[in-house]
Amino acid sequence: MKLNKSIAALPAGYLFAEVAKRVNTFIAANPDKPVLRLGIGDVTRPLVPAVTDAFANAARAMGTKEGFHGYGPDFGYQFLLSAIAKNDYQNKGVMIGEDEIFLSDGAKTDCGALQELFAADATIAVTDPVYPVYIDANAMAGRLGVYENGRWSKLTYLPCNKENSFVPPLPEKRVDVIYLCYPNNPTGTVLTKEQLKKFVDWALENEALIIYDAAYKAFITDDEIPFSIYQIPGADKCAIECCSYSKTAGFTGTRCGYTVIPKALCFDGLSLNKMWGRRMASKFNGVSYPVQKAAEAIYTPEGQVQIEECLAYYRVNAMIIRDGLIKAGIDAFGGVHSPYVWMKTPGDMKSWDFFDLLLNQAQVVGTPGEGFGPSGEGYFRLTAFNTLENTKEAVERVLKVL
Repeated sequence: MKLNKSIAALPAGYLFAEVAKRVNTFIAANPDKPVLRLGIGDVTRPLVPAVTDAFANAARAMGTKEGFHGYGPDFGYQFLLSAIAKNDYQNKGVMIGEDEIFLSDGAKTDCGALQELFAADATIAVTDPVYPVYIDANAMAGRLGVYENGRWSKLTYLPCNKENSFVPPLPEKRVDVIYLCYPNNPTGTVLTKEQLKKFVDWALENEALIIYDAAYKAFITDDEIPFSIYQIPGADKCAIECCSYSKTAGFTGTRCGYTVIPKALCFDGLSLNKMWGRRMASKFNGVSYPVQKAAEAIYTPEGQVQIEECLAYYRVNAMIIRDGLIKAGIDAFGGVHSPYVWMKTPGDMKSWDFFDLLLNQAQVVGTPGEGFGPSGEGYFRLTAFNTLENTKEAVERVLKVL
């Protein structure tokens, strides 16, 4: 039996699995010390009434002869594709068609699977620090070479740090694919339209593909910050965009997202829209009918008001974290158009050491920057997805330790 040794060669432990392991060990040894979690980006507020009503109605309908649905369309039901095209793009001046949208069970799934479109020897660039899935998926496919001293030998890193205001540089040499995530996970920072345009222009000039993760676009409150890469002229010829309802509407446990692949996106005379459609038809049986009806309800007037209340709640939490750290003299970034706050560890402490310090002395959980890449060392991520009360308490505990 021949195995995929590229998976066996991955660094031990997925980042969030290691976080969970350390937290569980602490809780087992200290059952009397309640832990406050500002680590993994899972939401805490329940699904809004418009969504749950639609979800429940669709589930009940599945128990009737008239309302039962079996296998759905490969790429999503027309009612949801239409709602996405109209509300997320066309009403905002971006002409994306229904047949350019593909429903899935989340942005993470698609961000990991899109690499199947690339050749085995395709060259990859990522911002650093970066959401681990982009790297892990390509490492599993054997594209990234050898992992030594915290770096992959064939991966191009685009460092983002305080010194460059977390704006990634363009690749110094040609690559086939660039992964971008904005608002950024983990740094919580954003790019302006002009800054993003430089990447689109570079990709067009170098015949490269951009995978653009827009999972946190709902947190943007400034028109100068692009909510979609397709606001940039020419992006439809060089970019794929992944979107999620997990943070937009609390679907972390419900699972639904979508990916946009314009029909104009072609390389070597091949349509990536058609290629991805063929791949989806072979490997994915679609998102369930009740979940798609629940997602459709997000776009109703009631749904829009209700999810905006949730987003505003998390924005306040992010502000509390960011402002608390800054007032205490700690360098903190992001948290304005994003649910993530990226902080500098005190005294250049190693990020995992700072994780252990906060867990043991403050019983607060965050995410070590090192887990997001070499440039993440010396930084730490805190999330705004806990309750308001827990967020305030966690910040007080952190500041006492600092």
